[in-house]
Amino acid sequence: MKYIAPFLLSLMIANPVAAHPHIFIDTGLEMLFDPQGQLTHVRVTWQYDEFYSLLVTEDMGLDADFDGVLTEAENTKLTGFDMQWVQGYNGDLEIMSGTQILSLSGPTEISAEFAEGRITTTHLRSVLSPLPARETIVIKPYDPTYYTAYDVTRPLIITGSEDCRARVKMPDINAGLQALREQLNTLAADADPEDEGLPNIGAQLASDVIVTCSVS
Repeated sequence: MKYIAPFLLSLMIANPVAAHPHIFIDTGLEMLFDPQGQLTHVRVTWQYDEFYSLLVTEDMGLDADFDGVLTEAENTKLTGFDMQWVQGYNGDLEIMSGTQILSLSGPTEISAEFAEGRITTTHLRSVLSPLPARETIVIKPYDPTYYTAYDVTRPLIITGSEDCRARVKMPDINAGLQALREQLNTLAADADPEDEGLPNIGAQLASDVIVTCSVS
């Protein structure tokens, strides 16, 4: 995740539960197809864990009365807090057709809410080269450094096509991956896994969303 404020980062490093990950996000996806059966957009939902949500609201001076409800002005201030992406950041989202990684737009149609102690945000990504529905699509939400863990636990929605289905493929936690997890837990809180010989560890531990469409 490439938008965390330095103040929040210092708090999380000072109070780590484990070296990696630091942020936990329940993720949902809506795949939008056009009338020609092409995947044109993906709407992403991120629901942050309670601890990170608390850090964000405190750092931003939100919910000062601690009633768990934001005013309209506070909600406006919250909206977009996680959309300040640095150049080159892919939004921790990869969409593949075969071996081809599809190009995506930056985030639009941004929303945010705070309820039951958790921040939930949504944003829309355009597929810059729309993909025909006859292709199998693999969508992988992940942070290569595994600083943020994305669990696909929220709904997977198909919009605009009755012929497509989505399912979650969990990572196969074999002995090798289990050993990697244990090695991650030995790293210092501010260590970069790639510098420690664990490149792109997030991809190995990520779930895949497999989208398949029947062809008439």
